[in-house]
Amino acid sequence: MAWRFKASKYKNAAPIVPKPEACIRDICVGSYQTYGNNICASASVMAFNWEHVGSSLAVLPLDDCGRKSKTMPLLHAHSDTITDMEFSPFHDGLLATGSQDCLVKIWNIPLNGLSESLTNPECTLSQRQRRVETLGFNPVADGLLHVTSATVLSLWDLITQQEIFCNNDHGDVIQSLSWKRDGKLLATSCKDKSVRIVDPRSPTPLVSTATSHQSIKDSRVVWLGEQDRILTTGFDSARLRQVIIRDIRNLSTPEKTLELDCSTGILMPLYDADTCMLFLAGKGDTTIAYMEVSDRDPYLIEGIRHSGEQTKGACLVPKRALRVMEGEVNRVLQLTSSMVVPIMYQVPRKTYRDYHADLYPDTPGFVTHLNSTMWVKGVDHPVPKMSLDPSKRGPESSEKPRLGPKPFSSSQNSQEFSFDKVFSVPSAPVTQSGNGSQESQSPPLQYNNGGSPDKENMSPVKQKSSPSKGNSDDNSQKEMSNIENFNDDKSPTSDVEANPLKENDYQNGKSDSSIEEEPNSSDSGYKPKTPSTAERRRLFEVKPNSKEGADTCVTDDTFDDAIGKFERAGNQRSSIAERRRMYEGRSVSVQETASTGMIAATAAAVEANQSSPTPIRRRDSLKSRRSPEPEEKRTSIPNPSTKRTSTVFGRVSKFRHLKGTPGHKSTHVENIKNVSRQISGECDGFHANPHRMAVPLGGGGGRVAVLELKTCGRLPDGVTPSLLHPNALCDWQWDPFNDARLMVACDDGIVREWIIPEEGLSEPTNSPARMLAAHSDKIYLLKFHPRASDVLVTAAHDLTVKIWDLVTIDDDCKEKILLTGHKDQIFALAWSPCGVLLATVSKDGLIRVYKPRSSDVPIREGKGPVGSRGARIVWALNGSHIVVTGFDKVSERQLMVFSATDLSAPLNTVGLDVSPAILIPYYDEDSSTLFLTGRGDSTIYCFEVTNEAPHLCPLSHHRSSSLHQGLSFLPKNQCAVDKVEFAKALRLTNTTIEPLSFTVPRIKSELFQDDLFPPTLVNWEPAVTSTEWFKGIDRTPKLLSLRPPGMDTLSASTNPSLQSPATNTPPVKAITPAVSGNQPYNRLGWNPDIAGITKTKQDEIQRSLTSRMEINLKLEQDNMEGVDESEWDQ
Repeated sequence: MAWRFKASKYKNAAPIVPKPEACIRDICVGSYQTYGNNICASASVMAFNWEHVGSSLAVLPLDDCGRKSKTMPLLHAHSDTITDMEFSPFHDGLLATGSQDCLVKIWNIPLNGLSESLTNPECTLSQRQRRVETLGFNPVADGLLHVTSATVLSLWDLITQQEIFCNNDHGDVIQSLSWKRDGKLLATSCKDKSVRIVDPRSPTPLVSTATSHQSIKDSRVVWLGEQDRILTTGFDSARLRQVIIRDIRNLSTPEKTLELDCSTGILMPLYDADTCMLFLAGKGDTTIAYMEVSDRDPYLIEGIRHSGEQTKGACLVPKRALRVMEGEVNRVLQLTSSMVVPIMYQVPRKTYRDYHADLYPDTPGFVTHLNSTMWVKGVDHPVPKMSLDPSKRGPESSEKPRLGPKPFSSSQNSQEFSFDKVFSVPSAPVTQSGNGSQESQSPPLQYNNGGSPDKENMSPVKQKSSPSKGNSDDNSQKEMSNIENFNDDKSPTSDVEANPLKENDYQNGKSDSSIEEEPNSSDSGYKPKTPSTAERRRLFEVKPNSKEGADTCVTDDTFDDAIGKFERAGNQRSSIAERRRMYEGRSVSVQETASTGMIAATAAAVEANQSSPTPIRRRDSLKSRRSPEPEEKRTSIPNPSTKRTSTVFGRVSKFRHLKGTPGHKSTHVENIKNVSRQISGECDGFHANPHRMAVPLGGGGGRVAVLELKTCGRLPDGVTPSLLHPNALCDWQWDPFNDARLMVACDDGIVREWIIPEEGLSEPTNSPARMLAAHSDKIYLLKFHPRASDVLVTAAHDLTVKIWDLVTIDDDCKEKILLTGHKDQIFALAWSPCGVLLATVSKDGLIRVYKPRSSDVPIREGKGPVGSRGARIVWALNGSHIVVTGFDKVSERQLMVFSATDLSAPLNTVGLDVSPAILIPYYDEDSSTLFLTGRGDSTIYCFEVTNEAPHLCPLSHHRSSSLHQGLSFLPKNQCAVDKVEFAKALRLTNTTIEPLSFTVPRIKSELFQDDLFPPTLVNWEPAVTSTEWFKGIDRTPKLLSLRPPGMDTLSASTNPSLQSPATNTPPVKAITPAVSGNQPYNRLGWNPDIAGITKTKQDEIQRSLTSRMEINLKLEQDNMEGVDESEWDQ
């Protein structure tokens, strides 16, 4: 028994916690009911769940630290909570994520983290409408992924993106899975209180089964390296936490059972097979236990515990990333609610000047000789081990795996440009051998027909095969350019060029928005860049019949390659002028033969200076043929003959730089308690008018708090004045023409009318003014008519839409108009601005337009969003266009614009991000500005809707400091036009209501900006009565000028010829300067042709003010008394 007292090298390994400055701080992490660890790491980056929903990931470099902004770039991965994630052991940037939205996505992460938010995966795998529980990579075969969903265990081949194994032998939800280190067997723990050993390549996959922890709570399993033993954690029948070690050769009999405590935290076992170190981190615990695992009694030897913050998740860092020259034998990343703490486990030694080889046995490397196809055929080969000695470690491979076509890359057959080539930055040069060929990091094994290693082909591959070898025909190579894959008979990490497969072998999850890429894009050195909304808009602006590249004497391949090589500093360009010249050089013909030599010389110079850190930029090579003369010095006043930026980048909006500003804290309504989040998805969640606000509250039934807008500050503790309903709330609306009337719909099919007293609601009440039994089933939503008083429309679960006259409802209690034709749930409806048409969008993916007074069936139909999670609809541009928000096939939020007269196809579709919140649109007719946000979001997206392509022009988005539960815009007459405020909203958060002002920065803000504030429709007064409207009478509301009395207009002060007669009558129509070649206005309304007149006017004003000021040129010292000459002698 002397071996029991033998000292272990790792016995005294102590946890070292860095200072808070060396941790990642100020992050937002919630509590997630998942079987994953909520954090994972590769040798370069780490990823962890972000925010309370958990549908996004924060991806940061492994050595990152410091405070993090809530607006930092994120990986918007899924539409629901991410349940598990893991990095590939052979590619530091290859990340797999699984979610409750039943999808598995594969991502390619830059090794230095995210520089911008990422939404486009490399590929998407579907789990047949089952929530993904766990996933992970095979430890020896590259491209082999395991996924568990409910009772199903699946293996996916990422090379072909096909499911190669499926097993349904588990009796309940699979809670955990672990591979043996040699990649042959796997172990699972299940909710049916059993542990199983599975051999996926055997005709009978289930090898053995045994009873495990006697509780249905979460259990975990981990394979103890290459041994035939597994370790499980869970709970016994008395809810005590347990650790059990089993030998798979006698699975039913545990070797060791260790009972810990009665804590409820789920134990996450983290095991290092090289050092036999085991870390037990419990979710919600403040301690992390460290034990050594031995193959004899007592099996588990406890070490030094770590105590600190409460744990939300934990993971081990790969051995390749350890600081071996500091004695670090393991590193645990602890995820807390606000920090990521790197805990270093260090073995104390006298000195760390030398490498301690006894602490670091050779570990499996990052290069494997197996891929998934070979593994399925029964080929087994261990991963070659590598030394952690810094003097023996070679350069690590930076080869990027390709799993499918990259989104938003250009096509050979299309004349559209590629943002990947224009704006991306080339990768660092690959290590070159002495003869100029690329060297392989590890020699791949070659196999003969029998599956055994071929000794004759064991030599390393020193040179990549020529691209012409794989395909001698250039045309066919261009057609297959987006099919870059691994060879079935070679490792994905080898340097051998893989033969292209068939196009249907790859089905990217976003293939409908992907475009083919250049055949040499994998060697061009450019990394994919997720295009922003503005880049997508500019991409769609390139018309199919464009002459781009048609007149060039240089071939497209040569020109693209030259541009791609010298534009190495693309991400550093912030000048619009430089981008404009780049576009002109891309689109204008270059007919001089000298241009070919110049481009070739530029490319050669770039190749010769690839090692130089200085960005290579050559402006003259991109100049337009139409302007060969030297570039003139730019002045603040543009030249009328110069090409405007708007012709290159599209329409320049006056509202492009809008700014959202929250009101001062003194204007907030605070201490709102128990705001309800359990409201239907069809409801906007918050409504306000110029006098009152209606806020949903939690509790039994349905409660709507009515707060006065003039009541600011902290609400008193106690009962909030509210309207009580016996059933759950569905929707509610304020009457636009009566600020005291509130209509509330509940799931009992009854609409209740409430009349709020003029002084406000003082106490809770459950007595409505009257009740309307509108439907026999749950009411989805209700809307008031925009122009007619007392006209209300309701839509319910019975798939009918009813229009009511609230004046005559007491007499007949029957709807005036009944609309039919819906075949599935109605998501949203909207009146046209004129009030003649009614548009709806439903779960069947169709948009319907009704003319209610003429027909009870739709007059037009068209396909809308394909997602079934929800949608919204709104009219724009005075009823000529329809904007629809919804989800696509992979649950990405998108925005679609249709012509109101043609719903066959959208005019434009813009994808925003991945989020479960439904985008709620708010449209301002005067400025054509569309505001978009969702419940639980912190960002308000802003777009301008235009008649011409691309129809949606992105504006500056507003980011709030906290999440909001609802947004409500006030009428136009509530805007402070003297502060250039063109829209005003109220934002509801969990506990407060704050005003939000949207303004446009202007130089002459003291003038009335008549180009921003045209005469507005008086939508707060009815144009017709309900009786008149049902008879077919329509009237246009009167116009009202928002110009304050005594305030001069911008157009009149800029151009004296437009000065209106001296009268107090406000102008009826705003004068907007026209843009032409002779009068180039900029977006601030400045006319350089009349700059002299304006200067004269400014001088007159200055002289007038000077003449009225009292000027005293006498100095202060003139009043001081002097010193007599005689006093100097004293």
